[in-house]
Amino acid sequence: MPTDLPDFDLSRFLPYRLTVAAERLSAALARRYRSEFGISVAEWRVLVHLADAGAVSIRDLEARVHLEKSKASRAASRLVEAGYVVKTANPDDRRLVRLSLSDSGRTLMTDLLPLARAYQERLEHLVAPHLDGLEAALDTFMAEEPGGGGPGS
Repeated sequence: MPTDLPDFDLSRFLPYRLTVAAERLSAALARRYRSEFGISVAEWRVLVHLADAGAVSIRDLEARVHLEKSKASRAASRLVEAGYVVKTANPDDRRLVRLSLSDSGRTLMTDLLPLARAYQERLEHLVAPHLDGLEAALDTFMAEEPGGGGPGS
């Protein structure tokens, strides 16, 4: 005999809602930079983190972009092949490679970053009355693992 399941409203489950919202927001911008610049979400993440952090190891990059190691590595490799990223030996450990934007990568980012900034401004305008609370909540979620972890979405 089937057991009755506890009441659960997925449409109000915060981890699910945040995941769906993040994917929708990311997809909207991703369509634009894919069509205009031919880059993927993973490549965008690599580029924007290199623009923000400067030269980093692939290990640091993987942690920063929150992608699986293989996805981050493939994205970085594609960007190297496209000439947007350069690899150099790490001066402290020659077995490690450091990645940084090339001149053409910096040029690409001069086009991409204003696009991202304009998207950010549209989003901020959309949620203007709630922006401070949203920012505070996101800061809280990103600073610690709420509720001791557990299943996401």
